[in-house]
Amino acid sequence: MRGADEKRAFEGGEKIELKEEKVDRYLEITRRALQKVKITAPEPSHARKIADDFLNMARSYYSDALHFRENGDLINAFAAVNYAHGWLDAGARLGLFDVGGDSKLFTLSE
Repeated sequence: MRGADEKRAFEGGEKIELKEEKVDRYLEITRRALQKVKITAPEPSHARKIADDFLNMARSYYSDALHFRENGDLINAFAAVNYAHGWLDAGARLGLFDVGGDSKLFTLSE
């Protein structure tokens, strides 16, 4: 198991501590976002393949984040959940996903 120093990261030359509550908050936000996403691209289409890929990447990174969190690796859990949500945001902005106009869970284009 990794030591307590694994929970620290560097920011501007300073060590900062990543708290479990923050990681858990981001995991919950992304869990809710994954439940809300609906693919809009029709089958069969190239856009559908891209949408499926984006959603698969988001789910994979989210799964990784849960694994890291369960093993106490907060740094990698935080990184993975942010990648997961990035894929969801990108899909929503590109119009691959219907997210019901939810600008709290997703970064939508203006």
